[in-house]
Amino acid sequence: METTLSITGSIARFGSDPSLVPTESARAVARLSLMDWAAAALAGLDEPVARITRELADEEAGAAQATLFGLARKVPARMAALANGALSHALDYDDTHFAYVGHPSVAILPAALAVAERQGASAAAFLDAALIGMEAACRIGHWLGTQHYNHGFHQTATSGCFGATVAAGRLMGLDTAAMRQALGIATTRASGLKSQFGTMGKPFNAGIAAANGVEAALLAARGFVSRPDGLECLQGFGETHAGERTDLAGALAGLGNDFWFEQVQHKFHACCHGLHAGLEALAALKAAHHLQPGSIAGVTITINPRWLRVCNIASPTTGLEAKFSYRLTTAMALAGVETAALQTYSDAICSRPDLMALRDRVVVRGDASLPDTAARVALQHTDGRALDGAFDLDQPMPLSQRRERIAAKVRSLLAPQAAEAILALDSGLGRLGAIQVAETLGRLALSHPCAAVMSPASSDRSSHASA
Repeated sequence: METTLSITGSIARFGSDPSLVPTESARAVARLSLMDWAAAALAGLDEPVARITRELADEEAGAAQATLFGLARKVPARMAALANGALSHALDYDDTHFAYVGHPSVAILPAALAVAERQGASAAAFLDAALIGMEAACRIGHWLGTQHYNHGFHQTATSGCFGATVAAGRLMGLDTAAMRQALGIATTRASGLKSQFGTMGKPFNAGIAAANGVEAALLAARGFVSRPDGLECLQGFGETHAGERTDLAGALAGLGNDFWFEQVQHKFHACCHGLHAGLEALAALKAAHHLQPGSIAGVTITINPRWLRVCNIASPTTGLEAKFSYRLTTAMALAGVETAALQTYSDAICSRPDLMALRDRVVVRGDASLPDTAARVALQHTDGRALDGAFDLDQPMPLSQRRERIAAKVRSLLAPQAAEAILALDSGLGRLGAIQVAETLGRLALSHPCAAVMSPASSDRSSHASA
């Protein structure tokens, strides 16, 4: 019997506890993330990383267990998780949790949906398992800390793999001992590097997290023996992957009662989440002072220094690079360019003379006292006036407002019929099985609902990336 507190043991007990019932407020946020994830996934169907992973699954075939979006036949659950995870992160328009600076939904929902479909679970059981898995990713990600991320590991993929393992294992009915084995297996499978940002490898990281989680749970269910303390042991995942491992008590505080996932942030700009606080601050200043681009002599954006290595491309030349540029997105926002629209981020936008001129008046600075979620903006007018603004993504947003903004986002991404079908999931899950949810999304994917809003030249937006 375990006599000391451990991250693996605590998460295994949390994930395998059949009596655990998530709070209704956490479930409500999880339903919003489900809709947000599904819309981003369907909108990303034509991205290169989506096509390639889908073709690989089609070529390998296998047991007809789960729905792969955009493919007419079912595939093994592990491959469905891989491809659906990759395609749902292809546009990088999915949610982010700043407890570990990772994208929880794209790594964990695909794994949970594939296994729930394989197991014939209810939609409610699917969502609860996904929510518990996303919570586990947040807690493990916090335990690994910022050092893990700053060292070069992509937390969406690493912590996400452990969350996917918990979600898949819960749906398979793993007990605590088997869940520990699954997490141990995951420690030797979890991977993902930030050096892949800007390539297809970045969204693929989300896919491998989902697939690795399914695989770990499948193996553990068959009695596979691994290291049951693989996260925290000597030469375990935490030690070898630059984990801080210094706040175990904080990482586990309130586990099972308080759901950190409720603080997840949804994207309302189609770019790196590190840019969003600055864009929101700029929007407020522009609305309050009726700013005109020609009257701005300079702009200073101040953010946490960690973002300087993520989304501070000074002079982007491609649509993808534009998604990682404080200077260009600041110019876009001030010039009235729609930063929420996917088609905005093109090669052409980077070479627009008016935006380039405004971009070159923007200075980006780091301030370690700012949280990851915040930004300060200082504007200088040509007449000498100065304006200051600030925004913190962590400030509470009423659920009703969040729901309205997500509904608007879903409708902007998809054709009307597809959008309304996805929005109906908010209230309809209780009447459905996971198979019905998966097959509904599969039918929508096969009808290519995104065709009406996708840019004709999809190669101009290949495999986007952010935190």
